[in-house]
Amino acid sequence: MRSRKSQDTASIYEVFSDMALLMLAAFIFLLAMILLVSKMQGSGESELSKAEIARLESALAKSNARNIELLEEMNTLAGSDSSAQMEKVLTAAGFSGKGRKDFELMVQGLRALPGKDLHLMIDATGSMHGVTSFLIPVLRVIAIRSGKRLSAVSWYADMKTDTFTGTMGAMFDQLMQEAPFIGGKETVGHAFDTVTKNSPIPGAYLLIGDEAPTDTVHYHAISAPVFTLPLGSSDTSTRVSFEKIAEISGGRMLELKFR
Repeated sequence: MRSRKSQDTASIYEVFSDMALLMLAAFIFLLAMILLVSKMQGSGESELSKAEIARLESALAKSNARNIELLEEMNTLAGSDSSAQMEKVLTAAGFSGKGRKDFELMVQGLRALPGKDLHLMIDATGSMHGVTSFLIPVLRVIAIRSGKRLSAVSWYADMKTDTFTGTMGAMFDQLMQEAPFIGGKETVGHAFDTVTKNSPIPGAYLLIGDEAPTDTVHYHAISAPVFTLPLGSSDTSTRVSFEKIAEISGGRMLELKFR
C-alpha cells in the first residue's frame, strides 16, 4: 500500500514538473527572442515593427504568469495527499453516486488487464472540443489509479492521426497543443491501422470518443484488447459500435457519466 501511494504521488509530481519545465522553456525562448530582436533593431538589421515586439512581450508576460500559477499549484500539492488531489479532480468532473461507482469499476477492470502499459486513443474532432478541459485531468487520474504505465497517447480525426510518447505530462501537453479538435469524421479504423503498424503493442488500448466510427474498422487486426469509453453513451450507434470494438478485441465497453 505504501509503495503504491508513493507511485501515485510521484506520478502527479511528474505531471506538474513536466508542465513547469515546458512553460519555463517557453519563457526563456520568448525572452531570448525579445533580446535578440531589440539588439538587431539597435544595429539597424531588423525590419520587425514595434507592434511585433509588443506582441512578444505580451506572450512573455502570459508565460511568466503561467509559471507563477504552476508553482502555486505545485506548492499546494506539496502540502496535501495525492489521493486528495485526485478526489478534487473527480469531484470537479461530476463523478458522484452511480457515476463514481462506474468510475471505480472501470479502474478495477483496467488494473486487472494483462500487461503493464496502456495506449490512449482519443477522438479529436470538433464535437470533443468542449470536454477537453475536464477530460484531460480525469485521464491523468485513470492512468495513475489503474497502475498501468501510459505508453502512448494518440488522437484521430478526418483520416489523420498522431501519436505522442514520453512522460505523462509531456504527452498530455502535446495532445492539448497539437490535436485539432475540429472536423467531423471519427476515423477510428484509420487510427487503429496506423498505430498497429507504427507503435509497439500495449497491454491494452483505451478508446475515448463521443460518436461512432465513420470509416471501416478492421476489428481482427487490432493487436490488443480495447477498452472503449463512449462519452456519447446515450447515442445508440455510438454504444453499439464501441461495444463491438471492445467485444471482438477482447476488451470491454466502459460507461461513465461526464457532467
